Amino acid sequence: MNLILMGLPGAGKGTQADKIVDKYGIPHISTGDMFRAAIKNGTELGVKAKAYMDEGALVPDEVTVGIVKERLSMDDCKEGFLLDGFPRTVAQASALNSMLETLERQLDHVIYIEVPKEDLFKRLTGRWICPECGTAYHEIFNPPKVEGKCDKDGSDLIQREDDKPETVGKRLEVNLEQTQPLVDFYSEKGYLRNINGQQDIHKVFEDVDALLKGSRQ
Repeated sequence: MNLILMGLPGAGKGTQADKIVDKYGIPHISTGDMFRAAIKNGTELGVKAKAYMDEGALVPDEVTVGIVKERLSMDDCKEGFLLDGFPRTVAQASALNSMLETLERQLDHVIYIEVPKEDLFKRLTGRWICPECGTAYHEIFNPPKVEGKCDKDGSDLIQREDDKPETVGKRLEVNLEQTQPLVDFYSEKGYLRNINGQQDIHKVFEDVDALLKGSRQ
């Protein structure tokens, strides 16, 4: 079962990835993990990627795609894989299709955890943390007993820079601009499967699981 998992920040992609991997036993392959492994193992492409990264430059697509191909060729991917964070562009998606053809593989599904941008904004900007003990809270899902105060030590809660409204707004816009062309690309290819991410996380997985069980029958 060869899968790609997509979703905007806050959509719950990480939670669903863990559940898919636990149930179906396929490796969860993220871009960061692939790069770190290639660099650690000193592969030719890993050395090239490190040189770009050390300079603070973007790693070119041909190097990234090569590292993905190395990873998908490993034994633990024989029964399938779950790609997360790749592809990021239509060019990478096209390269992935060509690569899978050379490996005599093909995608089964591109799962898109779909949540409206307005809801994602509320999810992401609702996060607060205690600067003293590190306990995390959420205005909607896990609010403190006293607004703005830590339940454990009474400290004033703070918001990380990444969770502040202005930062979240920009982050969502950038991600949406990057994601929409891929959504369109995979929709046209017939691989896209939209999953309603506004539901309880267990219900979201039930829908994902039903999709994956159906593809195995």
